[in-house]
Amino acid sequence: MLHLSTRPTLRRVALAGAALLAATAAAPQASATTGDRIPSGGGLSAVIRYTENGIPHILAKDYAHLGFGTGWAQAADQVCVLADGFVTVAGERSRWFGPDAAPDGSLSSATRNLSSDLYFKGVRDSGTVEKLLATPAPAGPGKDLKELMRGWAAGYNAWLAQNKITDPACKGAGWVRPVTATDVAARGFAVSVLGGQGRGIDGITGAQPPGDAARTASPQPEPDPAAAAEAAREFFDTSRYDRGSNAVAFSGSTTASGGGLLLGNPHYPWQGGRRFWQSQQTIPGELNVSGGSLLGTAVVNIGFNEKVAWSHTVATGTPVNLHQLALDPADPTVYLVDGKPEAMTRRTVTVPVSGGDPVTRTQWWTRYGPVITGLGPGLPLPWTAQTAYALNDPNAANLRGSDTALAMGKALSVAGIQDALARTQGLPWVNTVAADSSGGTLFTQSQVLPRITDELAARCSTPLGRATYPASGLAVLDGSRADCALGADPDAVQPGVFGPGKAPTLQGAPYAENSNDSAWLANADRPLTGYERIWGNVATPRSLRTRGAVEDVSAMAARGGLTVTDLQKQQFANRVPAGDLAAADAAKACAALPGGTATASDGAVVDVSAACPALAGWDRTADVASRGALLFDRFWRKLTGSTAPKDLWLVPFSAADPVRTPRTLNQAAPGLGRALADTVAELRAAGIALDAPLGEHQFVVRGDRKLPVGGGTEALGVWNKIEAPWKAAAGGYPEVTHGSSHVQAVGWDGGRCPVARTLLTYSQSSNPNSPYYADQTRLFSEERWVTSRFCERDILTSPKLKVVWPRERR
Repeated sequence: MLHLSTRPTLRRVALAGAALLAATAAAPQASATTGDRIPSGGGLSAVIRYTENGIPHILAKDYAHLGFGTGWAQAADQVCVLADGFVTVAGERSRWFGPDAAPDGSLSSATRNLSSDLYFKGVRDSGTVEKLLATPAPAGPGKDLKELMRGWAAGYNAWLAQNKITDPACKGAGWVRPVTATDVAARGFAVSVLGGQGRGIDGITGAQPPGDAARTASPQPEPDPAAAAEAAREFFDTSRYDRGSNAVAFSGSTTASGGGLLLGNPHYPWQGGRRFWQSQQTIPGELNVSGGSLLGTAVVNIGFNEKVAWSHTVATGTPVNLHQLALDPADPTVYLVDGKPEAMTRRTVTVPVSGGDPVTRTQWWTRYGPVITGLGPGLPLPWTAQTAYALNDPNAANLRGSDTALAMGKALSVAGIQDALARTQGLPWVNTVAADSSGGTLFTQSQVLPRITDELAARCSTPLGRATYPASGLAVLDGSRADCALGADPDAVQPGVFGPGKAPTLQGAPYAENSNDSAWLANADRPLTGYERIWGNVATPRSLRTRGAVEDVSAMAARGGLTVTDLQKQQFANRVPAGDLAAADAAKACAALPGGTATASDGAVVDVSAACPALAGWDRTADVASRGALLFDRFWRKLTGSTAPKDLWLVPFSAADPVRTPRTLNQAAPGLGRALADTVAELRAAGIALDAPLGEHQFVVRGDRKLPVGGGTEALGVWNKIEAPWKAAAGGYPEVTHGSSHVQAVGWDGGRCPVARTLLTYSQSSNPNSPYYADQTRLFSEERWVTSRFCERDILTSPKLKVVWPRERR
């Protein structure tokens, strides 16, 4: 490792890096087919130049060497989190951490280690990932990606072999072990099915056929369609996910330079294996891209290059469907298709368990996918003597997500981004928003979805599906009819999914924005319609975050003359749309309460009079210094959690005015006084002043420092989304669980280099002993940014430049 501080040294380093690249061109390489038998490969190396905040700029001669440098650098920052994820996809959490503990949720929604292991061990035992790796492109991953994954595994393993782990989370742990390229691909598979099979693991691994008594009993009732529709709507509601996002692209007609602008603000967990990690990846003449990677992936998932920038938002497309099976009366593991019996496939899985005997369970698979007995606690799908349900997740046949990211990294325009999406078709559950240096913009919902047309749903839905499909896009098709198969689009790379020509897409608009609602209002002046229900809804109420975002960005576009500075201001404006809509009326309702009192949920009469001026005087932002923001936050959560929208607003939703409706708080709304009383009582019991600055009670602790955090929860509609569990005894919101993560504001001013500001809110490393554990979190607290160093001159003139030459030791 070399620390550099003088310009002559900088030049020597630049020449040394070039020489190293030349030398590695002649070095022997491991065969791609031997990567798993020799996990570290052979002879791989890279040049890694670290600049401010520990951001690595990885320089390599080809994809295997680039993967090596990326795996090495990720391990240096996140070895414990990475190792934990590899335990997950190996199906060994019960062995190391016990069967009843809960995973961190980063790679699935399994509630227990045992169910997680039964699923992922089944994936490994069945050779699912290996089969996908062997599938020729474009349906399978391309050669460059395979080389990246092989190199990533080698780099990770080399770091383990050559360094001591200092992170207390896994120092000395036996579960930190070398990995193979297949392990890396298995992690990619887990990300691909995160919105599908990954959300149904408990129902997949717990599905067992009914016993003899159940088969001879009277037929059991089917799930209630109305209840199932509401449960499905909640289950697939993107505002409830721990991953979300905002993104906006502005066209050249709105900017000062005539080039495009992009602000990406993904909302992801602050802890665990679904964190982003920053880097720049460079193969001279082939690839030069900077941005954020999901941990364990060998590519930049969201980012920019010299000509184009893009970000993703979680899409409303429903990534799965169900098939309702008609069972053979004599055997509930046999189902009928056009009257012909077809036996389910048994997948028997054995999982090692810490301190006990191994656990063996059988999973049941059909031509449609695994049998499942529920999607979340609210949507039971009972396996009876007559009926079972199979889950179709087309992303279980999609290992192309990183191919898509790699292709976007090489694109040079928004047209190139669209071409990359169409060629690779790998995004499982996100939209794409992009802008380029020529002033172009793009929004597209190019994701892998089951090919459920409205016609097919109308023709083949069961009674349950006729309720769930309109409500949520979840189709439940009659699995007993072969004519209810999903079919194929001619431009799709795999059967049973929509081709890219069917994706809702908006090109060249003055602005293109998404905040996790459907594609309908990507631009409020150019609404997108005409797509099938499975992609999302139209002419329905938007979230407050979408409404606030559209108000903000449309006003910015109309004002014009925009620069990257305007994007930075938008990120930290911290405007609370709910406050603009309701705070003044809430203050009036408060002031009108007889005697200044209201009755709390426990029947106590509470003096709420001090809350009235605090609400009235609040500045309607969620800045750390905002007084009254915390009071409104707690009040609003309680009010909206107990009051139906029809009772909350005097002006109802109108599809003709979707951004401004519903509005006008009903001051006589049931529960308004109770919500005020409960909030005042709660804050007083916690010793929190009603007009306390938000940052005193919404914060994170890093080391010995308490860092105030601005932003607000989904219910408030704040662009800078921050979700934190309420812990009154700990001072309010003492830790952020998810929200703004890898933020990037990118534009072009006519120069050779993009103008980019970035911020990784939770910092680059999870290791409390790392200098990059909290540095960017402090910046986020202070609403400051990192100036991206993209061009070679900027990298080499960094005052913090530090160069590392990692190599395999053979």
